[in-house]
Amino acid sequence: MDAANVKSLHDSMRKYGIPGILTPVDPQNQSGAWRVVDPVDQRDITDDVVARVAAADRRQPTRGFVTAG
Repeated sequence: MDAANVKSLHDSMRKYGIPGILTPVDPQNQSGAWRVVDPVDQRDITDDVVARVAAADRRQPTRGFVTAG
């Protein structure tokens, strides 16, 4: 994942309550590649988090009102 996607992924993680810490792969290059690490054991969980965010984005509301905008 590159730096352009970090804010969007971070916002989605917060929205859906998905844990993880976004960090640059190379701390000296903030505009390069980024990853998501587990806050407990610091292992790379980028693929899992991206999949969970994508699945949460596809979910449809199951209750409430849906209005056409």
